Amino acid sequence: MKIEQGTIVTLTFELSDTQGNLLERSEEPVGYLHGGDSGMFPVVEDSLAGLEAGAEVSVRLNPDDAFGEYDESLKRTEARAAFPSNIEVGMRFEGAGENSGETRIYTVASIDGDRIEVDGNHPYAGQALDFRCSVLSVRKATEEEISHGHAHGPGGHHH
Repeated sequence: MKIEQGTIVTLTFELSDTQGNLLERSEEPVGYLHGGDSGMFPVVEDSLAGLEAGAEVSVRLNPDDAFGEYDESLKRTEARAAFPSNIEVGMRFEGAGENSGETRIYTVASIDGDRIEVDGNHPYAGQALDFRCSVLSVRKATEEEISHGHAHGPGGHHH
């Protein structure tokens, strides 16, 4: 079966920087609804369209194709009192944007006495990345998967 709108694609992937340093690797196969709002990068979906199980694809993702450009306005300084006592650089917290009110994940970038600098950019923002994947299977999506907009595992999905 070919990968097209309304199919569930199961794959394994590796994400590396452009120097070949591995950033992420799927520990388990990942399934997504092709042509849905599944979070798969559109450039990757475009590269997979029309292929079948067994295909291997490598795609260079520019920042706009992946996690966006780095946005300095997403950095801010907060009072240490707003965080748990065991705060460490690299910890991540959910918070609302100062101006947008949009919920995003903030990473603790630095700790300086009573001041904590957090960064709302994705850790890979501003970077070109290499995405490599191997397609393990392709199947027709169920009506439930299509209505929910994402792949379900064996036995369905419960909300």
